[in-house]
Amino acid sequence: MPHDVISTCPVCSSELTVTRLNCRSCGTTLEGEFSVGRFGRLTREQLLLLESFLRSRGNLRDMERELGISYPTVRSRVEALVRALGFGPRADSDEAAEDAAAASAVASATATSAADAAATRQGILERLARKEITADEAAIAIRNLGRTDR
Repeated sequence: MPHDVISTCPVCSSELTVTRLNCRSCGTTLEGEFSVGRFGRLTREQLLLLESFLRSRGNLRDMERELGISYPTVRSRVEALVRALGFGPRADSDEAAEDAAAASAVASATATSAADAAATRQGILERLARKEITADEAAIAIRNLGRTDR
């Protein structure tokens, strides 16, 4: 049974290259230096997310239900997957800025413990007052305070 190709050296964490390819059917062997490609560098979790994305035909709400995680978490993970594949931010910079602000708000909510939830809520409201995030992004971040499904 073949194993998944690893792309990172377990000793020094540098990128590994494939040096030998073999055809099981005819026995042909190729030797050289081959890249694992952009998909070969993804973690198992990122590959599972990509499979879910393809199964749902890109519908993030379907992914939310399938994976059992919140919509902002799905969006954040898909954005991280896009970056891991080497694609930059979307061309529409306003949407990209809003997405980054929402991800930042969710991330700050994620890092919050129950003891400082009130301080985080206040911080979100202050960011909203400074117009660093939209009302919808603030509402999402406040709703996510104290959640454990991230």
